[in-house]
Amino acid sequence: MSQVLDPPKTTARGAEGTSPAARTARRKALLHWIAVHSLGVAAALFFVLPFVFVLFTSLMSDQQALTRDLTPNTWEWGNYVRVFETPGFLTWWRNTLVYAGAGTVLTVLSSIPVAYALAKFRFRGRNLSLLLVISMMMLPPQVVIIPMYLFWSKELDLSGTLWPLIIPMAFGDAFSIFLLRQFLMTIPNEYLDAARVDGCGELRTLVRVVLPMAKPGIAAVALFQFFAAWNDYFGPQIYASENPGAWTLSYGLESFKSAHHTDWNLTMAATVLVMAPVILVFFFAQKAFVEGVTLTGVKG
Repeated sequence: MSQVLDPPKTTARGAEGTSPAARTARRKALLHWIAVHSLGVAAALFFVLPFVFVLFTSLMSDQQALTRDLTPNTWEWGNYVRVFETPGFLTWWRNTLVYAGAGTVLTVLSSIPVAYALAKFRFRGRNLSLLLVISMMMLPPQVVIIPMYLFWSKELDLSGTLWPLIIPMAFGDAFSIFLLRQFLMTIPNEYLDAARVDGCGELRTLVRVVLPMAKPGIAAVALFQFFAAWNDYFGPQIYASENPGAWTLSYGLESFKSAHHTDWNLTMAATVLVMAPVILVFFFAQKAFVEGVTLTGVKG
């Protein structure tokens, strides 16, 4: 009888689930989740909000662009049409594509053989050659800009064009060589030895064995170079400023803002058009880019 009247005992699992220690642990886990994700959301907003501001301003009317409104009252998509109708804008776009595209291809093609030699060959002076490459990375371009400008303008008469910026990329880039060299160091030498045993020469080994395995590193170098050329303002200002037909988007945008100093909606629309290709390229190639940067430098 006493067993029937006794209250039911709480199981060990129920006691554990409702104990103060368990509630405290769940509360700490929840607070930790909120703290971690709050920092992530805050960091994301820190980087995204400027782009949102530029996008919203580009879609405002002329009268609203200088007000305190954060969102457009009317979505003026015609601002982008007006930007393309600006004299010279399509020429700046074409020049930027030529500069960034040709410069990227030449840099990759000229840097791969040098990086391969520094990574996989054993020869006298290899460490000194690597030291010279690193030294070139530390040399600011402003230091040599005067003699280089005199050479391209006086000796070769190429001022007012983008050729002084494109041609040097056919002779390699110090940063690209170093980055590729670090990535190629992660490729085991056994693959190269097996290719040589099968009768492959060094060029065929590079093309058939090394390049397919080095795609992430090559993609990272290509993206770095493309972004640098696309956003380059200093170079076009030095060599192409006297010829509006050779301006790039980065340099032409400054002139565009001067021509429309009160039309901030058009200036922001042009800015969006300049940023869009870079964002799209990185969005579609971010996996290879991140993989290449992550694997680079594993071996020294």
